[in-house]
Amino acid sequence: MLLLQWQSHRVMKSQRVLWSALMVLLAGAAALFAYHHWQARDSFTGRAEMLQLMPEDATAVVFVDLAQFRTSSFLAQLFDWASRPAVEEDYTQFVKATGFNYEKDLDRFAVAFSQPSKEPIRFAIAEGRFDRKRIEEYAERSGLRISHNGVVVFSVNWKNAARPSYFTFLRHDRIAWTDDPSYAALFQKQRSASSSAEWAEHFSRLGGTPIFAVLRQDGSAVASLAEQAPGGFRSPQLASLLGQLQWITIAGKPEGDLLRVVIDGECTSETTIHQLKDFFGGIMVLAQAGLNTPDTRKKLDPQVRDAYLELLKSAEVESLDRGTSKSVRVIFDVTPKILQTARTGNLTGDPAPAAQ
Repeated sequence: MLLLQWQSHRVMKSQRVLWSALMVLLAGAAALFAYHHWQARDSFTGRAEMLQLMPEDATAVVFVDLAQFRTSSFLAQLFDWASRPAVEEDYTQFVKATGFNYEKDLDRFAVAFSQPSKEPIRFAIAEGRFDRKRIEEYAERSGLRISHNGVVVFSVNWKNAARPSYFTFLRHDRIAWTDDPSYAALFQKQRSASSSAEWAEHFSRLGGTPIFAVLRQDGSAVASLAEQAPGGFRSPQLASLLGQLQWITIAGKPEGDLLRVVIDGECTSETTIHQLKDFFGGIMVLAQAGLNTPDTRKKLDPQVRDAYLELLKSAEVESLDRGTSKSVRVIFDVTPKILQTARTGNLTGDPAPAAQ
């Protein structure tokens, strides 16, 4: 009897241990899920808040989520491709004095471009890991500390800058910056979702996209850009059609070692969208046919030709009807081959020298 009781007690004890272990595992899994869930939610909330603070009169807004990009293998490909710019003395001193390095400490930023007059205005919000005390001390030594309606603003004259920069801390991990002399209007202006509904609608379509640019234009800027393209790519018809677009969105999302790019042009004219779709579709058909001619195979560097074919193979052109507006969408992949071709500067496809 005692043996049975002891065996029963041991089994019950083992069951309790197993049950306790299971509860610990479940609690750990729940905590891990909650951590990732709330971390993603905080990131999304911060992104939405930053974009909501962009000026309503902006002509373009660029957003980059570096924290999201750092988890992708495409970023390494991009760093290998891009030539590092020369580090300016001002920035070297700033890093040394504040400990802030954008490559590891900057998480995300949004920049708005406006042009109310001849001089363009930039306004940016950045999130990351800032040593606020050291940054403010550096700014005071390098420029001016200004108190305006309870808001502390720093004015700094950077070397080679056309005009002073102004920045303030919105919170410990968020800074607002501008080169607009009327900075107070940007730093203290209260905005609501309804006051920038058009921008908010376009931002909402890009949820989860780590890098994008949204342009609202009057037609002249894009048409002028198209007219200034190299001779072989210049098209008055294309310039005219692009000039009729009211919104243009360019977005990129890393997928493995490539970047999926989506360009969306939007307007109210179905005819314009239909013509643009036909135009881009025709360009892709002609480009593929041209790359496969015997003359092209002979003259074009095989690596460059393969890169272009890979790009064209991934490309798609489609149209969207959103009811109040119509869009033409061009989708393609930026692959390591394309980056390599661009990095070597051999975009014209001159054949590589033959091995000796």
